[in-house]
Amino acid sequence: MQRTQDIYNTILKKISANQRQVAVLIDPDEYSEQNLNKLFSRDISNKIDYIFVGGSIIFSDIGKCIDNIKRYSNKPVIVFPGHSTHISNNADALLLLSLISGRNPEMLIGNHIIAAPKLKQSGLEIISTGYILIENGKTSSVQYMSNTQPIPREKVDIAVATAIAGELLGLKMIYLEAGSGAANPVKNKMIESIKSNISIPLLVGGGLKTATDINSKFNAGADIVVIGNAIENNPEILSELLKFDK
Repeated sequence: MQRTQDIYNTILKKISANQRQVAVLIDPDEYSEQNLNKLFSRDISNKIDYIFVGGSIIFSDIGKCIDNIKRYSNKPVIVFPGHSTHISNNADALLLLSLISGRNPEMLIGNHIIAAPKLKQSGLEIISTGYILIENGKTSSVQYMSNTQPIPREKVDIAVATAIAGELLGLKMIYLEAGSGAANPVKNKMIESIKSNISIPLLVGGGLKTATDINSKFNAGADIVVIGNAIENNPEILSELLKFDK
């Protein structure tokens, strides 16, 4: 199976060229093939950089979902796993997420050990990523499923120190997340402070509902903005969300 190669270096090259990058997060349980067709029309697909696939709990066949996505888009498909079983060789890469904001050992290393042999044999590009969950005003699926507490949204110093620790541990990216459908996105002050203290790519997601929201996260320092929950029930809105400043 032909895969997109060297996605991480592509991310770095685009950052060096000051390109704003967008990832769309697809939950296999929330999308029909018809919706995927609408979502990844040629005009829209040309404006996004990556397609993440994943969710806290997945009932659908993740491999079939990825195959359907690849019918409509040639952009790299990256697994965003919520569990060690969420692996598909149909993808191009996988974010190996460590929930470094929490203290649950299963989310820091336990699930990784279970998945490691399969990942080693998969041929997927593995991108180790520090996942930092930020409190958003309500209990998120990640918080509930991971049995961890998010970092309080006002505690910028803790978030910064956590991101620095992730980089020093050798993680390749930091994903700053307010949670799916967050009531309050990550504050720009926190994004700015983290970006000024790390040298690895910074991804930001959760609660981004407008092009203005997305633009503000880029201006604060996000290298990649992730759009997810906002487009689940209304795929057509993606074209409006992508009207941010280039």
